[in-house]
Amino acid sequence: MRSDESAIRLAKTHAYGMTDVGRKRRVNQDQFLIAQLNKSMLVTSTSLPLNHRSRLYGGIQGLLFLVADGMGGHAAGEKASSLAIDNLITQLLNSVHWFFQIDHDCEEDFIEDLKELLKNTHRRILSESAVNAEQQGMGTTLTMAHVVWPRLYVVHAGDSRCYLIRGGECQQLTTDHTLARKLVESGGLKPEDEATSRWSNVLWNVLGGQNEDGDLIAEVRRATLEPGDTILLCSDGLYRYLDEATLASVVSGSDDLPAICQDLINRANDAGGEDNVTVVLARPCQSQLGCSESAMQSSAGSGDTNTNDNDPSKLSDTDPLIQPGQIAQDVSRDGQLAPGPDSANPRGGDFLPGDVGPVIRDTRGNDDGIEDTLPG
Repeated sequence: MRSDESAIRLAKTHAYGMTDVGRKRRVNQDQFLIAQLNKSMLVTSTSLPLNHRSRLYGGIQGLLFLVADGMGGHAAGEKASSLAIDNLITQLLNSVHWFFQIDHDCEEDFIEDLKELLKNTHRRILSESAVNAEQQGMGTTLTMAHVVWPRLYVVHAGDSRCYLIRGGECQQLTTDHTLARKLVESGGLKPEDEATSRWSNVLWNVLGGQNEDGDLIAEVRRATLEPGDTILLCSDGLYRYLDEATLASVVSGSDDLPAICQDLINRANDAGGEDNVTVVLARPCQSQLGCSESAMQSSAGSGDTNTNDNDPSKLSDTDPLIQPGQIAQDVSRDGQLAPGPDSANPRGGDFLPGDVGPVIRDTRGNDDGIEDTLPG
């Protein structure tokens, strides 16, 4: 049973997640998930000396990290974020592509699959909202990181974030899908005014919302991990209080991921805690993935025993997918860098909020959801 101050640890993956209701909210509308992806088979009958209906497991093929932040009033917001993660789990469990290493020849198809995962989940939320009056207008952000060492793929919609912390520095990999961010990128708002702008709480792209094209825009980022990297996913309840320098300092200052998560949440709450706060931290390494292919273990066995240290000599010195000097590349549109923010403003000229089309107003600080609307 999930509590508002829950913490779930995935053993032997160097990952930890924590969510907190905050200081002002009554209900926690955030959700998170940490998971290993591997191949398995259920043996129903055999002449081998196995227990009846034994399940055999292969090595870890990938790691999955998710954060969702619901909106639309206290019942609808919690439903939207839960539904998003539940629907993604169902899709993943029925998608064979997730269980194999990704090579360059099939990566474009894989990226398209990532986008379809989010779009299908978006359609499911719209469908649920249409048949339930109490859930009309519900929506959720969703940020998902998938690791197939050494590659990191991030698929994203909304204003939750994914950061990559490397060498004591923190870089945001995702883009906030808010009107304030669009205004900054189009020159209509100063970067230093973004956080306090009234448009920072208006999202133009979330699951359950509708943009002018009528469908979700799934942002996909790709990066090459290095030993020692830390992946951080969070809801806006964290980063609205802690800047990148603080995140880098706290995360880089310890190897105790549970303690780091608690420290970050405490800092956000001490600074105001007006929203739910969710943090997922992961330090994936090569030894966790691509385990011995012959290491098939019964569910009654002792679990993963691969404890080899990272071996940098086995990592490629260069990755043709990433340009020099880049940590992450936007591959949302057919493997190319996505057009700038003005792509949503075909009329050109000065960018105005009305040019975006239907938006969802984010009033996640309002449990009653009085102003939560989906115009259009």
